[in-house]
Amino acid sequence: MTTTPHQQLVNTKRWVIKIGSALLTKVGEGLDRDRIRWLTEEIAFLRQQGKEVVLVTSGSVAAGMQELGWSQRPHALHQLQAAASVGQMGLIQAYASECKKHDIHTAQILLTHSDLSDRGRYLNARSALHTLLELGVLPVVNENDTIATEEIRFGDNDTLAAMTANLVEAEVLVILTDQDGLFDSDPRNNPDARMIAASAATNPALDEMAGEGTGSLGRGGMATKLLAARRAARSGAVTVILSGKKPENLRYLADGAAVGTLLWPDDEPMTARQQWLLAQQVKGRITLDDGAVSAIRQQGRSVLHVGVKLVEGEFSRGEMVVCCDAAGKEVARGLVNYNSDESNHLMGHSSAEIEVLLGYVDEPELINRDNLVVTS
Repeated sequence: MTTTPHQQLVNTKRWVIKIGSALLTKVGEGLDRDRIRWLTEEIAFLRQQGKEVVLVTSGSVAAGMQELGWSQRPHALHQLQAAASVGQMGLIQAYASECKKHDIHTAQILLTHSDLSDRGRYLNARSALHTLLELGVLPVVNENDTIATEEIRFGDNDTLAAMTANLVEAEVLVILTDQDGLFDSDPRNNPDARMIAASAATNPALDEMAGEGTGSLGRGGMATKLLAARRAARSGAVTVILSGKKPENLRYLADGAAVGTLLWPDDEPMTARQQWLLAQQVKGRITLDDGAVSAIRQQGRSVLHVGVKLVEGEFSRGEMVVCCDAAGKEVARGLVNYNSDESNHLMGHSSAEIEVLLGYVDEPELINRDNLVVTS
């Protein structure tokens, strides 16, 4: 008998579960203690079934807003940081208190984008999370909103959850939301909207279905959840978008029930280094001619200056740039060996001309193939 995609989750071991601000807070009343209680009960159940769990939680900014008496999410970064620092205290205490009832030790992990962009800190974060799981501890992960700046913030915890799934090599990423799953149209406006039970994460038809949307407390709509599913798929993880309003959903899912929308990875998993490369922040953009696009896609070649038609942005040696074809479609991403001024100067020239044009040579390629990830 052929098993369904949901039934295949029964034998998985390592799960990352993400819950957002809209589910964790009661408007005007701060943290929803009841929801935190049942979530920890469900996590305790999953652990009893032999599953390792990492929890990625939002809620620090929302909880801080309630403590400070703010009804509208502020736009100023320093106000967001202040709200996060106030709210994080109560948030982690609430989880620790409820988990203690189930004899579960918890560990707080706060991350910024730069933690995963720096190779050393990326490996340290990976080792720490793996060690905590080996010790039977529940890692509780959140973005470090208190110190994050606009340049290094993840932007939403759906992205953070996907990157965490990559870090710990999770088999399943569960994104808890206020909807039953991903629908083919907005169920709030269309009573005939149909939920998608399962699909390949890369299915282009999903983009229009996901649309855009943010709430007053959260930043992520279905579009960010779809993007997170595609990020998680890089390491081979299945993503399930699931209603967090129904406490029993997690145990139903663990039993193989067809709840939520399951998005499976349909490409070969990327190596750990490729995943790390894709965690880098993009600093610039280069447009390649057709020959260069073919060379990196079909032959796995490096990016040479001779194939570059346009250089955009300001970037330094060792920073990440997006490589596009003539139509502007992203083809690959990679770390450059020359800064933006040098790249402009060398554009269209062969490697043999580098020393003549610059007076020195660092590397013969603009991007070495070992520092390049083909993305389409």
